[in-house]
Amino acid sequence: MRRKVYTKDQILKAAYEVISKDGFSKFTARNIAKKMGISTQPIYLEFKNMQDLKNTLVETVMRDLQENVFPITHTGNQIVDLGLNYINFAQENRNLYVALFVDEYGGGKMMHEFSYEYFKNMISTCPEYADLSDEYIKALHDGTWITVTGIASLMSSGIIHPSQEQIAELIQSAVDGILKMEAPEKIFNGKG
Repeated sequence: MRRKVYTKDQILKAAYEVISKDGFSKFTARNIAKKMGISTQPIYLEFKNMQDLKNTLVETVMRDLQENVFPITHTGNQIVDLGLNYINFAQENRNLYVALFVDEYGGGKMMHEFSYEYFKNMISTCPEYADLSDEYIKALHDGTWITVTGIASLMSSGIIHPSQEQIAELIQSAVDGILKMEAPEKIFNGKG
């Protein structure tokens, strides 16, 4: 009798479904195998260990965000649009958003680094931001990250219900405020 072969993509899909529903707290080989109706053996044949599976999954999600979610145009201002897309993702995929960007067991640090690289590359194509120093680019990223994460969290909790236009204005205000700073590196350096 022939054994059924499970592909890396099938395992990733099941792992994605697990974190989308339950976050990384339920991210175990047993739960993924259960989702697929198999033993854990095929998982360990395709991935070195659970960290390898987690890293591959987070990279897959990051690629999807980069290609299909973050580039959507709403206003024509790339920073504002990126913020709106991040917030929309958080609203439409609440559990996945929390698992990836908030949960301490998730991809938080990886996602922040990914976000910064994506932001830096995006900014380099914007004529209005092309001459900014690395300090201003980092400050813009961190300042807008703080703004959109706050908005996404408050909206997910049902505390605030701003319109897309109001969100765009808040993001633009954050950008304008950061660009007016004389020494943004002093505020956004991570030291108190």
